[in-house]
Amino acid sequence: MLINRRTFLKVSGMGAMTLFLSGCGLSALLGTDHESNASGKIPEKGSISGGKAMKIVVITSSPHPKDESTSCYLADRLTEGAKGAGHEVFTFDAANSDTHPCRGCDNCHMDGPCVFKDDIEKTLMPKMLEADMLVLVTPLYYYGMSAQLKTIIDRFYSRTTKLNGKKSILMATAYNSADWTMEALVTHYNTLVRYMNWQDAGQVLAIGCGSRPLVEHSAFGEQAYQIGANL
Repeated sequence: MLINRRTFLKVSGMGAMTLFLSGCGLSALLGTDHESNASGKIPEKGSISGGKAMKIVVITSSPHPKDESTSCYLADRLTEGAKGAGHEVFTFDAANSDTHPCRGCDNCHMDGPCVFKDDIEKTLMPKMLEADMLVLVTPLYYYGMSAQLKTIIDRFYSRTTKLNGKKSILMATAYNSADWTMEALVTHYNTLVRYMNWQDAGQVLAIGCGSRPLVEHSAFGEQAYQIGANL
């Protein structure tokens, strides 16, 4: 199938960097319908929390300004729903915090403390240790999570055992709308859930959402809200 010149110019003007970082394929250029993919599983009311208030840590990782970020929009909607349901939510901005990647020194012996006294160790880790649920939020970069989120996850090593057994949610946004867009990311997340003995409480995989207006006018925001409200 050929793309007409008007469609090509329209899409090109949205920004080549966003297209390629988010793994844009032909389906994004053609405007393939993605609303059918917005019907992710919503947990039954209270089925995750057992009707008790939970402590939830939301980790965002978009380097874009918050009011322009597609993934932060999903985080905000989930937070709105969760707070409305009586849960306590702490948000950590991994993209704009002082963080360092794990260097594999093993000084922590998987039980802390980490040699880096940065925002992960001083601010995020105490919140994660006491949390009932961790929410991982990322834009899709080259079909995987952002480097900012991966930095956080690699630092789980310093408290591996103590971070076991929690509940978790994955939320991601991508420009591409092909049905395989999120496959690699979801596989990584599911492996993490298995290794950490987490309970997956839901996934919001917002394909076809390469700009703030696109995600705001999609069904994914409501999906994120409903997951938060039903926890």
